Amino acid sequence: MATRHRSGSGSVATLVIVVADIMAFILGLWILMYLLDANRANDLVDFIQGVARWLASWSYDLFTFNEAWARVVCGYGLAAVVYLLIGHGIAGRLRRL
Repeated sequence: MATRHRSGSGSVATLVIVVADIMAFILGLWILMYLLDANRANDLVDFIQGVARWLASWSYDLFTFNEAWARVVCGYGLAAVVYLLIGHGIAGRLRRL
């Protein structure tokens, strides 16, 4: 059985996945903090909210549900799913190189 020569694309693909997963984790963490009514005066909560708002700047105000929790879950959740799909899709393509 012939061994396949692997270029550096495998490690780049892994890096892309890690970055996408971290971005989605931060967005998911903010959704959880929001739903659990985390103390916004806390520095960690403030930091996570700021990063999540920046990551989801294109989607956090996309939906106009009456309930604020639904807007947060859908707006930030959509961004998390998109980052995961795009990141893992790019990584899959890189691994096939």
